[in-house]
Amino acid sequence: MTTELFKEFTFEAAHHLPNVPEGHKCGRLHGHSFMVRLYVEGEVDPHTGWVIDFADIKAAFKPIYDRLDHYYLNEIEGLENPTSEVLARWIWQQVKPNLPLLSKVMVKETCTAGCTYRGE
Repeated sequence: MTTELFKEFTFEAAHHLPNVPEGHKCGRLHGHSFMVRLYVEGEVDPHTGWVIDFADIKAAFKPIYDRLDHYYLNEIEGLENPTSEVLARWIWQQVKPNLPLLSKVMVKETCTAGCTYRGE
């Protein structure tokens, strides 16, 4: 049996979008309560009854979380233009080596706006 499961994380961070048109509100420094949802997909182990321990997902994300929470995203290498799309891809690139079952990354910057990245 193959299933996809997810674990959610929230972090607070500031950013600005340097490539938006002059006067665009996102060009100004502002912050968000970001939500990240990491999805993993795989076969359910018949003995444990799970694909992966949720604690393992949390452990894989912790170093990335520590780099993002309460930081200015534009100062992080690779996030000089920290749109939701760029952030989702960046998180994928950071997490995937330690979480091979990663199937997609969702980033929400508000309650009603975000994106999903599924890898290359």
